[in-house]
Amino acid sequence: MMFGKKFQRKYALTDQGVRNTKAGTFWTVVVNLLTMAGMGILYLMIKGYMDTFLNGAALPKAWTILIMVLVFIVLSLITHIQQYRATYGLVYREIKAVRINIAEKLRKLPLGYFGKRDLADLTETIMGDVNRLEHVWSHCLGYLYGSFISTGIVAVMLFIYNWKMAIACLWGVPVAFILLFGSRRITRRESEISKKAAIQVSDGIQETLESMREIRATNQEARFLKALEDKIDKHERIKRRGELITGVFVNGASVIMRLGVATTILTGAGLILSGQIDFMLLFMFLMVITRIYAPFDQALALIAEQFMSQISANRLMEIYDTKAAEGKESFKPEGHDIEFRNVGFSYDDNQVLSNVSFVAKEGEVTALVGPSGSGKSTCARLAARLWDIDEGSIEVGGVDISTIDPEVLLSDYSMVFQDVVLFDDTVMENIRLGKHGATDEEVLAAARAANCDEFVSRLPDGYSTVIGENGAKLSGGERQRISIARALLKNAPIVLLDEATASLDVENETKVQGALSRLLEGKTVLVIAHRMRTVEAADHIVVLADGKIVEEGRPEVLRATEGSRFRHMAELQASSAKWSV
Repeated sequence: MMFGKKFQRKYALTDQGVRNTKAGTFWTVVVNLLTMAGMGILYLMIKGYMDTFLNGAALPKAWTILIMVLVFIVLSLITHIQQYRATYGLVYREIKAVRINIAEKLRKLPLGYFGKRDLADLTETIMGDVNRLEHVWSHCLGYLYGSFISTGIVAVMLFIYNWKMAIACLWGVPVAFILLFGSRRITRRESEISKKAAIQVSDGIQETLESMREIRATNQEARFLKALEDKIDKHERIKRRGELITGVFVNGASVIMRLGVATTILTGAGLILSGQIDFMLLFMFLMVITRIYAPFDQALALIAEQFMSQISANRLMEIYDTKAAEGKESFKPEGHDIEFRNVGFSYDDNQVLSNVSFVAKEGEVTALVGPSGSGKSTCARLAARLWDIDEGSIEVGGVDISTIDPEVLLSDYSMVFQDVVLFDDTVMENIRLGKHGATDEEVLAAARAANCDEFVSRLPDGYSTVIGENGAKLSGGERQRISIARALLKNAPIVLLDEATASLDVENETKVQGALSRLLEGKTVLVIAHRMRTVEAADHIVVLADGKIVEEGRPEVLRATEGSRFRHMAELQASSAKWSV
């Protein structure tokens, strides 16, 4: 079928998008055929007057012609409105649903997906590729397929009239499109090269903006700007080359198609001289030919964009085809013990965790320690199903978390990470993210418990102060306390702390630790830390190395055990602290 599943995937259309394309195609066919009917009315009028002057026939009645013209105008108005609605109005409404669907899909994808995708590349897919497809859906598909169908219907009628004239009139259309479709491979390759160059430019701009402080500190402005300028120049050269190649094929196809006018005149003149047709038949074909080519003008102008849109569609379908993290909407655990059972996890082909088994008990603080790259942070993220494991199982209160919808699961989790993410909004609203619909009194109570009052009182508008992008107007310790206030406001039974105090000075760390002590009371707590003194008060220690558990137990027992990995790490840090003093 013309609009089957293959067509749907080819242009990344939703089911509604396919229906819109069908509607656009139908009304384009109606408009094109009605326009041909208008040419027929004109032909009948001229033929009537020619018969009157040449053969003495009666003149066509004026009221008959007037009625035909009025009917034609009314039908043209109605059909053009319907065509516009089907090819533009429906698509523009549909594109809103497409963007929402993409956002919903991205929201449900596992975190590992975003780790594998370049941010600039993903942004280009969401913004640039969707915009390109929107233009193709609204400006090209309905017009192109509608023109094919209406031209096919007209071609049959022309062949019935005179097959020789029909061939002379129509031969250029298939030849032109054979040329264009034959150039798809070249056009698509140029589009892919241009897309990669555009992503490199986006990467360069993003990298320059994010690294501006370091660039200025090292006096590297000239080098970075020169590299960015080279990327922009390269993209412009590739874009010009691609447009030149596309222009050669498109204009070549248009010229070939227009040669049909010449062959129609030559063939018609020959047939008139031989007495096979009269001048009025040639005149009719010349009128028809002007309308046969007109519907393809817009399609030809956008055919290259249609070819390139298939690359955008493939990138969009890659998002749709990625398996989402799904599960049951009900989560009723018996307690909140977190149990890892023979868990294995790989990132790409790199084994990160292997046969990891431990239990983080409710009401206790379980600390994950080990050298960098040992898998501590990975364990914390797997415990919240931010990624899905490859082997084994993770249970919370006896429930396998892989069977629970991540959003439902995360309602029982509070997370405080070293890298705090804040929004360009007020302090109050940044804390309120912890609990949707929380009252101002609840937010302020959580803020006080997280020791936020101290620094908020110095801000110009207090809790109504806008703190800038990612909290640019705040210090690291202040940003961290807002993160803890969020977690306190949420008051979830499970708390994950990933290096929550690693980047803080002693004074700020003390204040944050005070806030954390209120957050952790009675919860299931999983702590990741490099500083051994941070986990001295933990109830249980799990030591990882190379993605495996090498020892676990209470901190005082591990510290007292001769040759234990935990004792060795604690002694190294103590020695390092002595030398730093």
